Amino acid sequence: MAQKKTKPKERQIGKKVQEKKPIINPRYKNTFWTIVVLIILLIFFIINNTSYVPKSGDYPPGYNPQTAEQPTHNIDKRLQMDTNTKSSK
Repeated sequence: MAQKKTKPKERQIGKKVQEKKPIINPRYKNTFWTIVVLIILLIFFIINNTSYVPKSGDYPPGYNPQTAEQPTHNIDKRLQMDTNTKSSK
């Protein structure tokens, strides 16, 4: 009977399995991802701060700042905090 021809396999010497070489050296993997994240954050920061913010408009019709109610400065004693920095010894 005729034998089927098979492709010769690569000869393996010993029990050592050939390892796949990673794209990024594991030694620099954390540094690479840190730089990628910082670049993405920098891009978002630049986009956020360069966008156009419309200026605030005029006061509503009929508003008069001189006749507007001013805030009172009377605060309940129970809500006040002691802000003196001097120690009382």
